[in-house]
Amino acid sequence: MFTGLVQAVGRLERRGQQLLVSGCAPFAPLQLGDSVAVDGVCLTVAACVGDGFLADVSEETLQRTTLGAKSMGRGAVNLEPALRLADRLGGHLVSGHVDGGGTVTAIDALPQSWRLELAWNDPAYGRYVVEKGSIAVDGISLTVAGCAEQGGRFWVAVIPHTWASTALQYLKVGAAVNLEADVIARYTERLLAQNGAADPHSANAKQPSITQAWLAENGWA
Repeated sequence: MFTGLVQAVGRLERRGQQLLVSGCAPFAPLQLGDSVAVDGVCLTVAACVGDGFLADVSEETLQRTTLGAKSMGRGAVNLEPALRLADRLGGHLVSGHVDGGGTVTAIDALPQSWRLELAWNDPAYGRYVVEKGSIAVDGISLTVAGCAEQGGRFWVAVIPHTWASTALQYLKVGAAVNLEADVIARYTERLLAQNGAADPHSANAKQPSITQAWLAENGWA
């Protein structure tokens, strides 16, 4: 697991059938088998090389994320080592398992921040986006400032520190990004669906396990 708080901006390039990630010095040393989020994608250290590492990547990862395209041009990437149990959770829980791609639709420089507007490539993922909720954009934990089109399009406010300390500063309108919705939203949807709550009019619908009475009995009311 990760927090979405980037610790370094590195470079990515293809090395045969592997990806070479450099620029990990701020959180070195790495060890074989360590996990590192690269633009929000969890990669495993297959070999340590200089100030970085080599990682094996599956066809699924290359198809679902931007890593394949970025590795062809030595693209800048956001880096974060895996969360330790004793670490502070300053962002939100990020799994490093990208849900889908997105596109930058607008970048506006404001007096005290940047307004970054994005759209899911698959608008169906918009159901996981809610105003003031969390989302990971290229591995960066950001707060949703607002959304439209049922979450299919949304925007975030980026403070100067985040802008200067991450690869967001290199984005252009039309750029592709990796998006991961809040894991809590996905699990909540799955649990409600298993209880039949996703379609209350279904003939097989069950009563939700978590009820007002259950909450009161367990000290939540």
